[in-house]
Amino acid sequence: MADLIGSIVKDVVEGVLKEILKKTTRSGTTRRRKRQTRSATTGRFVRKTKKRVKAPARKQVSRRRTAAKRSRQRGV
Repeated sequence: MADLIGSIVKDVVEGVLKEILKKTTRSGTTRRRKRQTRSATTGRFVRKTKKRVKAPARKQVSRRRTAAKRSRQRGV
């Protein structure tokens, strides 16, 4: 009787371990590849040129005069 229970438990444990190991393998979605263009003359793949990244706008250094300051300057 104990031998029968032992074999049942062993089979269940083996089945569970197989399930766990089967799910850990990488079976997700495959990554899509981007299309590559071929050269018309040689037929080889052509490298695409990267777009040039624009530098961010520079901060304003000189202070702008207010309307009151400009009118005072004209009066002098």
